[in-house]
Amino acid sequence: MTQTPTVRVDPAPVRVKRGRWAVVAVVIALVVGIAALWPVYIDPQVERPATADAIVVLGGRHDGREELGLQLAKAGYAPQVILSNPYKDSPLVNRICHGGYSFKVTCFDPDPGTTRGEGREIARRAAAENWKRVIVVTFTPHVSRARYVIGKCWDGELLMVPNRQKITMGDWVWNYVYQSFGYARALFEDC
Repeated sequence: MTQTPTVRVDPAPVRVKRGRWAVVAVVIALVVGIAALWPVYIDPQVERPATADAIVVLGGRHDGREELGLQLAKAGYAPQVILSNPYKDSPLVNRICHGGYSFKVTCFDPDPGTTRGEGREIARRAAAENWKRVIVVTFTPHVSRARYVIGKCWDGELLMVPNRQKITMGDWVWNYVYQSFGYARALFEDC
């Protein structure tokens, strides 16, 4: 009886091929994800400022949004600026909240301290003051999610106006992740 020689197959080339396919799949997923979310985070729908009942500046980094809200009021777009103030010890926000302006400036601490809390406050004030249109100032990656969340709380007209600041690549990556998780959470929350 003759013995069949055993042939040993080296599994290394198979593992290398699988590894390459995994890398290709990850790269494709990243490219598709970035492309799909580009209009949401990088180039969201924004509006030109127009006459409104109020200008609401959403909380976040002090990246120029507070100053933009004040500039819009100085230009006559609304008789009042309302700042979300979840930062108890912010000298900038405290100075703005207690400064003397030719228009009304008020500050509030959102409950909860999120876009959802800001949406609730907008809805509350809109009902109390009969608002029809509000200018909302935030930063570019937050515009779409803010519109979605605030829109769950109030059905009035939202004019989303981003401050145009430079954002680093690291901040873009962080915001893709952060805003995506925020959207996912908002899908399951009411106002």
